[in-house]
Order: sequence, then C-alpha cells, then structure tokens
Amino acid sequence: MRWRRFAMSDDGLRLENVRRSFKQGKDSLDVLQGANMAIRGGEIVALVGPSGAGKSTLLHIAGLLEKPDSGEVYLAGNAAGALGEGERTKLRRLHLGFVYQYHHLLPEFSAVENVVLPQMIAGVSRSKAKLRALDLLTRMGLAERAEHRPGQLSGGEQQRVAICRALANAPRVLLADEPTGNLDPHTAEGVFDELIKLVRGSGVAALIATHNPDLARRMDRTVRLQDGLLVEAT
Repeated sequence: MRWRRFAMSDDGLRLENVRRSFKQGKDSLDVLQGANMAIRGGEIVALVGPSGAGKSTLLHIAGLLEKPDSGEVYLAGNAAGALGEGERTKLRRLHLGFVYQYHHLLPEFSAVENVVLPQMIAGVSRSKAKLRALDLLTRMGLAERAEHRPGQLSGGEQQRVAICRALANAPRVLLADEPTGNLDPHTAEGVFDELIKLVRGSGVAALIATHNPDLARRMDRTVRLQDGLLVEAT
C-alpha cells in the first residue's frame, strides 16, 4: 500500500503542522512531529496506527481537549490556538461531537435524557431538544428504548445512544476513538452500520480511530499515524 501526505482544506477539520511531545524523565517522547490533516464535511476518515502511536493524543488535540506544543487546529474554519479556555469550550460545544470507546452515559438518566442534556447546555429548549433526541434515537433503531436507563440497555444500544448524544447539537466535526472497540464483532458491525448512516445523513466531517481493518475499508479513506506524521493511503 502506498501512502502520501495530505492536501490542505478549511472544510470541517484541519490540523496544520501539529507537534506534541511528552517528558519521560530526562528524555522527550515525540508523539506528533508536524502532523497535517484535512477532512471535508460529509467525509468519513479512518485513523489507524499501532497502539501507542498517539491516536488518542491526536484526537484530543483535534477535539480541543489538549493543546499542541506548536501548530494550529482549525475547527469549522476557526483557528483555536490563540483562544482562551472559555472560547475553546464554546467552539467545542458548537461544532464538535466526540464518541469514546466506552459510552460514558449518565446512569441516572434515560437514553432520551442523555441526548437532551447536551442540547440544553447549548441553550436549546427542553421541548425542542427532546424532539431532536427522539428523532436521532429513532434513526438509530432505539425508539422503543428511549425511556430506558443505560443499565437497562445492551452494550450496543448504549453505544448507539452515545453516538446520538455526540450528534445531538448538529456538530460540524465528529471524532470517535475506537467507538466499537468494547463490542463483540457482530454487535460492532451493527453499531458501525448505524453510525455510518447517521453520519452520512448529517454531512458531518468524521474522523474515526479503529484497529479493525474491515471497518476502516468501509470509510471514505484511511490515514495512518506513522512516525509522528499523518499519511494517507492511495
């Protein structure tokens, strides 16, 4: 398989010469060494690489949860580097959805309430937020499970609720860190099918980290984190 460097774009998500190192005693571990990436709206990109390569670090930087040592992150056309923490939080709330390997649903709330809450935090009325939540849950095949709490749902159902929550505020960018990694292969296939359909229908720019080559091949393209750089399959 041949790999090439990325072309740049302002659509959706763009990383420009991002660098990140971590101190290990007297040594420095260079995880990202000038990573460049661009994802357009409506595009689904697989992020692959060996364990320890820095995929989670990359996702945290792309999601404005962590700052790079140098370089710039553009989210929905907005440069984030010079923003204060409050502005970064607002930008993340408006334009970003994140799906983790573990669902992180609030156990005391129902499925629909878990999808309603982030919308209300963003200023949406409860009635409008519930309509949006029910629509997303229905599209994920969970209409009859909307009033169930996470403990009453299967692992696959919980992760589908988490996907709905990530898309609740109609983000411009979706980041997912091994979203089916905790599921058995059959359940993972079903959840991934629903994720792809929902993402394609929303026009979001999606970056999905996965160790599963079969899932990676079903996305629009695959990029590899390799020696601190992002390269793309052709």
